Amino acid sequence: MKKSFIWQIIGAFILALIVGLLFREKAAYVEPLGDLFLRLIKFIIVPLILTTIIVGMSSTNDLKKLGRLGGKTISYYLITSFIAISIGILSGIIFSPGSGTDIKSPDTNVEAAETDGILQTILNIIPTNPLESLANGDILQIIFFAIFIGIGIALIGEKAAPVQNFFDGFAEIMYRITGIVMTLVPFGVFGLLAPVVGTYGLSVLLPLIKLIAAMLIASLIHIFIIYAIAVKSLGKMSPLHFFKGIFPAASVAFSTCSSSGTLPVTMKNTEENLGVSKETCSFILPLGATINMDGTAIYQGVAVMFIAQYFNTELTLTQLLTVALIATLASIGTAGVPGAGMIMLTMVLAAVNLPLEGIALIAGIDRILDMIRTMINIVGDASASVVIEESERKWAESTTS
Repeated sequence: MKKSFIWQIIGAFILALIVGLLFREKAAYVEPLGDLFLRLIKFIIVPLILTTIIVGMSSTNDLKKLGRLGGKTISYYLITSFIAISIGILSGIIFSPGSGTDIKSPDTNVEAAETDGILQTILNIIPTNPLESLANGDILQIIFFAIFIGIGIALIGEKAAPVQNFFDGFAEIMYRITGIVMTLVPFGVFGLLAPVVGTYGLSVLLPLIKLIAAMLIASLIHIFIIYAIAVKSLGKMSPLHFFKGIFPAASVAFSTCSSSGTLPVTMKNTEENLGVSKETCSFILPLGATINMDGTAIYQGVAVMFIAQYFNTELTLTQLLTVALIATLASIGTAGVPGAGMIMLTMVLAAVNLPLEGIALIAGIDRILDMIRTMINIVGDASASVVIEESERKWAESTTS
């Protein structure tokens, strides 16, 4: 990856901040640039996932390897999510963002939202109509469909070669298109970020600056300590190389607030910049964009502590453990789309009997918090790919020696 491209993205960030602060509401005039970029990203998501997974699965008929990959991936995601929410809770305790906060208590009633839950999410993975899943962009169902198409091609062998060649060529086309869209990342970042800065400004953020700081510091600790250790010790990769390689995808995630929307960029960065195989990327990253929510887990911990402190409620150790457990498991049933974190938060608050009205306290800055947590989610997906790729390499060496 060229250094000039990284500097273009950094320049877009700085320019977006300047334009947003100087022009305030008028910064919305550049929003079409961001919308254009988002539409291009969404345009390539479904065919990219479908083709790359089919090609990856059709190259092997080793069902044990598929099960091994799945087990490692889900285990890694659950462990890092539990660590993430623990860091979020600890950050909330240390910084006490809700203590002495001078904001008006909301009168609005917030109803508890529900996700499909873990068991229903597992059932929902199986599409009743694959074409409808492709049309609706249901990532987990597309993954399921693509995996079985790929395995079917591998089991049939020579007779299915034309189908395999078709998807192989289709995948290469999608990678080339993704490369073209990638060149527009700086424009997309500028178009998405400037209106956000213009809308919120510094005056809106000041009353809740402690909450933003607690969220940001917890997130940085998770990135530069937990992920760095995992990548270095388990993935055998320099953390500096890792962070540099995933930076473009992280910047897109920060701007779009969508793990699923960032997926094409994440896949391209992870494969080309981090050297992870297409087979591993095509399985782990789409799954991670749907069920891996480390950033959201950190948000749950910080937000719960903020709301408890605002309403002068002291949570017991049992309640804190309940928060950690529910937030970890609920992340599996929450989609990787903007605002999904607030859906999870209603479930967590209800579980420990905290007022749901507390959500309205932080709703005004949820976009800012969403930007941070989505960036963490994407970096976490990439770290899983690096770690599991190294694990599979060691497995292959041990079985051949």
